[in-house]
Amino acid sequence: MTAVAPFVSVHFLGSSLSFMMVYVWGRRNEDMRMSFLGVFTFNAPYLPWVMLAFSMLLGHSVTIDAIGILVGHTYYFLEYVFPAVAEIRGWKTKKILEPPRVLHWICGTYQEAVHLHQD
Repeated sequence: MTAVAPFVSVHFLGSSLSFMMVYVWGRRNEDMRMSFLGVFTFNAPYLPWVMLAFSMLLGHSVTIDAIGILVGHTYYFLEYVFPAVAEIRGWKTKKILEPPRVLHWICGTYQEAVHLHQD
């Protein structure tokens, strides 16, 4: 989002970040039924698109919201879809968005690699 913001003259990315999180949440909870203003119901993956349409009805620019949806889709693909496809196809690279080891160490989630071998 930060890389795209200067090219589209966006100074505050809070709305884009919320759209990104809504997109990822909706994709992770595909079976969740939702209602928008009590008028119509839909499944959770359509929530960002419903919010985008409502934003357009209110006359807001869709650029900021579209950036959030685009970044959310990219994150969802790299975090959830690509590792599953890489596992099925036997590719060497399984996870692209792996945080650095030092961040795991700081957060207390670092685990040494376990090597299972027979002697």
